Amino acid sequence: MTARSGGAAIAALSDFKLEAAIIDADHPEAAALPEALRLAAGARRLPVVSIGSATAEDGVDLAMAEPPHPTQLGLRLEQLVRAAITEEEFRLRRQTLALHGAALDAGEPDPRPLRILIAGAPDHRFIGLSNTLTQAGAEIVAAPTPYTAFDYLHESAFDAAVLWGAPDHAPALSIASGMKRNTRLYHIPLALYLRSEGEINLGELYNRGFSEVAAASTPEPDIAARVLALAHTHRRHLAIRRALEGARGSGVMDPTTGLFTPTLFASHLGRVADAATARRRPLSICVLKVSETEPLTHARKGGWLDRAMPQIGAMVSRLVRVEDTAARLAPEVFALALPATPGPAARLAAERIAAVIGCTAFDAGAERSPFVVEFRVGIAELKPGESAAAVLERASADLHAARAA
Repeated sequence: MTARSGGAAIAALSDFKLEAAIIDADHPEAAALPEALRLAAGARRLPVVSIGSATAEDGVDLAMAEPPHPTQLGLRLEQLVRAAITEEEFRLRRQTLALHGAALDAGEPDPRPLRILIAGAPDHRFIGLSNTLTQAGAEIVAAPTPYTAFDYLHESAFDAAVLWGAPDHAPALSIASGMKRNTRLYHIPLALYLRSEGEINLGELYNRGFSEVAAASTPEPDIAARVLALAHTHRRHLAIRRALEGARGSGVMDPTTGLFTPTLFASHLGRVADAATARRRPLSICVLKVSETEPLTHARKGGWLDRAMPQIGAMVSRLVRVEDTAARLAPEVFALALPATPGPAARLAAERIAAVIGCTAFDAGAERSPFVVEFRVGIAELKPGESAAAVLERASADLHAARAA
């Protein structure tokens, strides 16, 4: 959706379900547009990206001096939208917990200097980048090779990492792929500073996990500014994630699994459903119920399934996104509220969770083989005018319909 003027952009936000805005920094209304667009978006938090030589960071979520590669922009927009949804859920969860007498940490970022890892052989440009980042107040850790950098990433926490490109980019691609296969390192922004000019496949680099790729001709202050912006955003997201995860120790959660209790989930679901309607975003509810199988029947009799429930609950909490709400509705029934998620995507997510748990073997005692836990899955997407209780009831009905089929 393209708008030629500020008025047209505001009208588009009122008429269409738009998740982000991109502003031409050279547009005459560029300075006033970020705030105007956010006001027009209403209850929905709207990420705003500014692109152009005249761009300023004030008021926007991401400022880019040069037009980015389409793949890079698509990935950054997806990250910004998910971060906006996470912030929305953070505010809702604070309200719910406050009603039940529990406080949620404010989610303030760590005030200590940003920690940035730079990896590669010494070069005047790479040293210049390190000095620029240090002058900006960041703590720099240098690694002589990309492979050493991977070891450092495992040993301590970083807000961003920068790799100094080699002629074939193979080491950098290997590190990027390794980070994307590691759940702890997955979200750390990774930048590649190209050593020399030449043909490169930017689409492949971004799809392999790089958040930023700087050409060899990019001045050190420019790439430093990009890396610092990535690091600040990452630290903010970490703070929100920690705050949301901290709710598990608030004293109002299910004591066995650390998930929402039925009462807390019902209270929060009403708030989430109202917010989804106000923000014109989809909301899906998933219900997962432990299946009836012969090994599970024996596991129940011996109390082994009950013993496995804390581990199963912990797995559910780790497998959902941070903005999703997971609850234990009954001893063997779990529910998920997935904001900004349509029904088909929610079903895939629930089935993935069930499949991962189904690959885990649980102890059944000395005289029996370990058992696995299978789930039946029910899904419902919130309809216009539908209540939270009604959509949860439909998800439960879908669970039973799937069993009958």
